[in-house]
Amino acid sequence: MQRISSLAGTSPRRYEPGGVSAGTERSRVRPPTQAFSLVAQDMARAEGQLTELLGSRLDDVRGVAHYLAAAGGKRVRPLLTALGARAVGVGGDLSRLMCVGEVIHLGSLLHDDVVDDASTRRGRDAAQHVYGNALVILTGDYCLAQGVLIASEHGGHACVSRLAEAVKDMAEGEVLQLQRAGDLGTTMDEYLEVIDRKSAALIAWCASAGALILDDEALVGRMERFGRAVGVAFQVTDDILDYGGVEAVTGKALGADLKDRKLTLPLLIAMKELPELRERLDAGPPTDEELPELLALVRGTGALERSADYARGLVEEGIEELSVLPPSPHREALASLARYLVERVS
Repeated sequence: MQRISSLAGTSPRRYEPGGVSAGTERSRVRPPTQAFSLVAQDMARAEGQLTELLGSRLDDVRGVAHYLAAAGGKRVRPLLTALGARAVGVGGDLSRLMCVGEVIHLGSLLHDDVVDDASTRRGRDAAQHVYGNALVILTGDYCLAQGVLIASEHGGHACVSRLAEAVKDMAEGEVLQLQRAGDLGTTMDEYLEVIDRKSAALIAWCASAGALILDDEALVGRMERFGRAVGVAFQVTDDILDYGGVEAVTGKALGADLKDRKLTLPLLIAMKELPELRERLDAGPPTDEELPELLALVRGTGALERSADYARGLVEEGIEELSVLPPSPHREALASLARYLVERVS
């Protein structure tokens, strides 16, 4: 994986869309309709299964789980699970296995919102403000347990063992983020460690679930590396959106990360280029009045473009891991989806 520290003080490396997007301007890379159409039936079945799997016999648990699931979401994890499994040659009904990553993700979001005292999630009040902390935490536990159970039933020992490792990484990533909250001395490598554990570990599992079923360790390694690269790039792109995205996409107000002095790649690069920016943030969180000026300062350093180039570079490195797979529409769709995830709001 390209080292992030090499970005500061150097000219950014440029990555143009390749494969199915070759020759297309970055701002014109379109949603990967091929990816969805190839597994449309799988996705439809998985959506039905997701509703069922969140259907606890307890009304309160079911209410919390469905409250978050019904708010939407990109369903990237089920899509990656389906495409990855089909690309390595797994047949049959994948719908319940596809739900594993999404159920685990939902559980982690419920926990994260309590830990972070989030006010909103996916455009509506965060669940704990509707149902209370205790019920939301316990429902998050239910989701995590349900995900592990499904993986054991439909993937086998290797599948559930690797999933447990991913969930452990997610928990440690959240703890690391808590420990480093507001620490403007956090390094780029430390930032990478957090998002690799907190975000990319589960996406790596989703991409490699099919290979885990086949019990092909070399293939598992390739698919995991693809998934980790995509997962880190996906999170970097979300971090960029805080400085120049649209609320409808991120589900949060522009500048929320900066207001919380959350160390993300754009801010890390900007502070390296503009030391006085760190001095201002060291004095305390910016006020609402100061926020527009600080956002403009970050943008003016070129940090957003350089962060985006880093994310694109990671995706291209991840796509190279797919070269061992036989050519197929599913392999091409994986590449197309990966590129789209870092270009979706460009």
